[in-house]
Amino acid sequence: MNEDSKTIAVTDEQIPFADLYLSDLNPRSIVNDEAIERLAANIRKLGLIQNPAGLRGADGKVAIVAGGRRYRALAMLQDDERFRTVTVRMAPDQATAAFWATSENAQREDLHPADEIRDFGMMNERGVKVTDIAIAYGVTEKHVYRRLALSNLPAPVLDALKAGTVSLSHAAAFTVSNDEALTLEVLASHLERVAQGWGGLSEHMIKSRLKPNNVKGTDRRAVFVGLDDYKAAGGRVGADLFEDVTTFDDPAILDEVFAAKLTQTANDYPAAHGWKWAEATIEPYIGYDFAKSQNFGKLYAIEGELTEAEAERWDELAELADAEALDEEGTAEMDALQKKMDGDFTAEQRALSGVVLFVATNGTVSLESGFIRSEDMAAAVEAGFVEPSRHAEANATPKPTISETLGRDLDRISTGARQNAMLDDPKLALHLLAFQLCGKMGYDTAFGLRKDEVSNVPTTETGYVLDKRLTVADADDRSPFDRDHAAEFAKFRKRGDAKIMDLLNRYLVSQLSIRNADFGAMIDKLTSKRTRDTFTPTAENFFNRVKGDYLNDLWCDLLGLAEDHPTATTFEKLRKGEKALRLESLFADPATRTALGLFEDQTCRINDWLPEGMA
Repeated sequence: MNEDSKTIAVTDEQIPFADLYLSDLNPRSIVNDEAIERLAANIRKLGLIQNPAGLRGADGKVAIVAGGRRYRALAMLQDDERFRTVTVRMAPDQATAAFWATSENAQREDLHPADEIRDFGMMNERGVKVTDIAIAYGVTEKHVYRRLALSNLPAPVLDALKAGTVSLSHAAAFTVSNDEALTLEVLASHLERVAQGWGGLSEHMIKSRLKPNNVKGTDRRAVFVGLDDYKAAGGRVGADLFEDVTTFDDPAILDEVFAAKLTQTANDYPAAHGWKWAEATIEPYIGYDFAKSQNFGKLYAIEGELTEAEAERWDELAELADAEALDEEGTAEMDALQKKMDGDFTAEQRALSGVVLFVATNGTVSLESGFIRSEDMAAAVEAGFVEPSRHAEANATPKPTISETLGRDLDRISTGARQNAMLDDPKLALHLLAFQLCGKMGYDTAFGLRKDEVSNVPTTETGYVLDKRLTVADADDRSPFDRDHAAEFAKFRKRGDAKIMDLLNRYLVSQLSIRNADFGAMIDKLTSKRTRDTFTPTAENFFNRVKGDYLNDLWCDLLGLAEDHPTATTFEKLRKGEKALRLESLFADPATRTALGLFEDQTCRINDWLPEGMA
C-alpha cells in the first residue's frame, strides 16, 4: 500500500473495554507507572481527548496498535461507567495498523519547555489550580510549581531558553533573583560568553552573581541560629526551589544573631556545668595551638578504670564491633564503658578552669574543656592539677593581642589590598614581572607564579571587598580534554590587544605575593595603596577575635578618652560581644558617629585605623 497515493478509509467504533487488548504492534513496551496514574487522573477529569487506534482480530476482539498509554490508563478507570465503552479508530487492514503503530510515536513532539512554562504561567494567572494544571498536562504538582517559578522570569530569559542559548538548568539558576535589572545584566554576560564560544556561565556562577552574599540554610551559622530567631531579628529569607534550599539573604543580621546567641550560650554554660568560666569563639574549630596562642594552661580529665568484669565485657563488645555485628543496645553499652574509661573533670578542676565553645561545621555547639587562665595558674599548681613551670620567666611574656589565625587573615587582607591597588597600573605589574623573570630577585619572588593560588580572601569575608576582577573567575566549563589548541588560540587572539592585555593584567595582579617588607612598602607607595579601601573591621572579622581589654583600649584610643571618662567606663562594663558590635557600628554606621558627636580628628583616626602589623 502506498500511503502517499491513497486516502486510508477509517471508521470510529464504540468498543466495550473488555474487548480491547494491547497489540504486539504497539511499540511502547516500557511505561512509567506513575505517569500512567497521572494520565488516568487527566482522563477522569477531562475525558478522553484523543481516541486510541485498533485492529479487529479474527476472534472479534480489538487489538490496540496506537494508544498503549491511554489503554493502560483506561484500565484504571473501569470503576467509572463513562470509560467502560471506548471510541476506537479502526484500521481497515494489517498494513495500515502497522503504519499507525509506528507513525503516532514517531510524529509526537513534546511541547518546548519555554512554551510549557509560559502556558503554565497563563493558566495560573487565569486562576487554574496547580492540581488541575498537573492533571491537564499529566505531570506532578512539583513539576508545575517549578515551571511556575520559571514563568516569573523576565521574557528575555525565556526567549533565550527557547532559542537554546540558555539551558533549563541555567534558567532555573536565574530564579534566585528578584532584581530584574541584575538578572538581565547577568543574562547579557552569559549570552556574550556563548557568542564568543566560551560555553556561557555555569549555574553556580549565575547564582553567585545574582546573590553573591546570601548564605545557604545548611551553613553552620544558619543551622545554629535557626530560621525563627533569624527572621525575628529582621532577616530576609529566600529560596532555591530547584535545590529545595532556604537561603539567608541578610548575612550581616545572621552574623549578628549568631554572635549574640553563641555569646549567650557561653554565658549560661558555667552555672549549668560547674565550670569557673566559659568563652566562645566564632571559629568552626579549636586548633592545636589554641591554648598557646591564648596563653592558657590546660587540665585533663581524670581517667576512669574499668572493673575486671567490665574490661572483659569491653573486649567482647570490641570483637563484635570489629565483625560489624554490634547491635544498637551493644553500641550504647560500649559507649558507656568508653565514657567511663575517658573519665571526667572533677568539681575541683572545674572550679579553677573553663571551657571554650564553638559552632562546628554541622551547626552544633562543641567545646574544649579544662583551660586555665593565667590568674588561676598558681592555684592550679598548688592544688596539684598541673606541674609548676620550669620556665616561669619565659611564661611571663604578655599574651599576644593578635592570634596566629587572625594574623594570617590580616596578612591576606594586606595582600588583597596591594593587589587591588596595582590593578590600575598594569605597566608597573609588567615591569615587576620582568624584574622577577630576568633573575634580578634571586630566590625571592614578586608573584606567586609557582603556586596554584595566592590567598587574598580571609576565613571571614565580612567587611572585605575586592575589585570584581580579582574575585569573579573567567571560568571555562568545557572539558579540559580533546581540544584543538591551535584553533582556540587563533580565536583567542581575535579578542584584540586591549582585551588580552586586560586579562593578562587581571590574572597577573591576582598572583602578586611580595614577602619582603621594604620592597612591599615601596610598591604600596607607587600604587597609593590604602588597605581600608578593601577592609573595614567588623565584629566577625576582628573585634570578636581579640580580648576585651584590647577593645577597651581601642575604644579610648579612637575617641581620645581618658580611662575614667564616662563613655569609656560605660563601654568597659559591656559584654565582649556588645563591645565588638559597638566598635563595628563606630566604623560602619554614620548614625553612631553622629550620636557620639565626633570631631574631625576622631573621625580621621577611625577612618585610618588598622590593626598593628598592617599597612
